[in-house]
Amino acid sequence: MTLLRWLLALHSWLARLRSDRGQATAEYALILLGAAAVAMLLVSWVTKTNRIGNLLDAVFRHITGLVS
Repeated sequence: MTLLRWLLALHSWLARLRSDRGQATAEYALILLGAAAVAMLLVSWVTKTNRIGNLLDAVFRHITGLVS
């Protein structure tokens, strides 16, 4: 009887080791890290090229041209 209890305890312990309950959390963490890396690359590209500033200047000039 003691051997059976030991085997059942070992089986449940091994089942907990093989559990994938944290799998989704790890996948979300990797997705967030990837998104953060892409955002950092985008921000560094935008700050070097000044394209967003040029775009906003063009929009502002167009709007002021329509108003005046």
